[in-house]
Amino acid sequence: MSHWFDTLTLWLSANPEWLAVAIFLIACIECLAIAGILVPGTVLMFAVAALAGNGALGLGETLLLAFLGGLLGDCLSYSIGRYFKKDIGRLPVLRNNPQWLSSAHAYFLHYGVASLLVGRFIGPLRPMLPMVAGMFDMPFARFLAVSILAGVGWSIVYMLPGWATGAAMRLPLPDGFWPQAGAVAGAVALVIGIGVQGSLRRLRHTNLMAAGASLVLLCALMLSWPYLTQLDQGLLTLVQEQRSPGLDTLMVLITRLGDLTTQLAAAVLLCLVLLATRQWRALCLAIGTLLGTALANSAMKALFARNRPDVLLEPLSSFSFPSGHTSAAFALFLLLGVLAGRGQPARMRLTWLLLASVPAAAIAGSRVYLGVHWPSDIIAGAMLATCLCTLSLALVQWRTTLPALPTKVWWLLLPTVAALLGGIATWQLSAGLLLYRY
Repeated sequence: MSHWFDTLTLWLSANPEWLAVAIFLIACIECLAIAGILVPGTVLMFAVAALAGNGALGLGETLLLAFLGGLLGDCLSYSIGRYFKKDIGRLPVLRNNPQWLSSAHAYFLHYGVASLLVGRFIGPLRPMLPMVAGMFDMPFARFLAVSILAGVGWSIVYMLPGWATGAAMRLPLPDGFWPQAGAVAGAVALVIGIGVQGSLRRLRHTNLMAAGASLVLLCALMLSWPYLTQLDQGLLTLVQEQRSPGLDTLMVLITRLGDLTTQLAAAVLLCLVLLATRQWRALCLAIGTLLGTALANSAMKALFARNRPDVLLEPLSSFSFPSGHTSAAFALFLLLGVLAGRGQPARMRLTWLLLASVPAAAIAGSRVYLGVHWPSDIIAGAMLATCLCTLSLALVQWRTTLPALPTKVWWLLLPTVAALLGGIATWQLSAGLLLYRY
């Protein structure tokens, strides 16, 4: 099996046009009903993404192929469910494994449209939920809209790590890059693992443990950032290699969503909605997370006074460590993810946090792409927001668990925040403000 896999990867490296086909087909199979459970698509996707990053395909092409393949798999699964209806349980594979269909069925009935968005990131449910949506005659336009939204985040989460690994192996990176990258990646994985395992095992002080782990890593970055030169320069070189005029415009638009005025407006709007609906404990959580992160970030910038990368033609006056855009974005979106997961099982809470991290990570990545921050700056910003969010949640839940927000609050909260961010993005485009000094 190993020899066959090595032969296949070598052949795909020499034939990048077939590598594109392989990415598309593997992504399609990963999201295809029944087949997505039987085939180890996640491992294969990482492997072909690494091959693509090794010089065969650009990042944009890789993500687009994975997105289109996954979307096709979703549509085929939806069609299968709509054609067979309730008779689908009689198929040989599902007849022998009825739990696959029953779990997806129960999940869809309980969470509705949101199950397609969240379930896309849960392995066993990902290929089955579109089929169940077809069985229940969900309107195709609604299904397609949700699948497109979920597919964008899914392709980034599943393909970017492999592609970045392949690209890093190709470039002549500074000596000491890999030990530093391994140490930082291991520390981040440990922080995430503490939160995940604590949630799954329902440990009482999970939030405090996650806050403590984030704080320890943040302190380690405070002490070690002068010694992470190889990691910062290597990752910055890797990202800068992907720059193009079209992508520059997109990244400037994304980074403007993390500007102080934008994040302040979103934070004030969120707090006003919680205040108007008398969600006092949620409001305390929001204030502790958003205000605490902003104040801590400002204090750290003044304390460390780290210079920004030399990529900028006109260096900004403020300092680099930690990234204010990153800390503000993670504070806002993690807060929304925490509120969305209240009253739900641990896996759903974690999935909501994963979904919330995607737009925050996009804003953080845009800072490195534009050369405004070092990679260690955005990691520190993310850890700062994580620490304040989990600490605020632990304090709010010190006596009793924070209840879920009523549905009417979400119907007021989500459209207003989305309209604010969308309006700002539209205004930036129409006013031609993408010609930004970043």
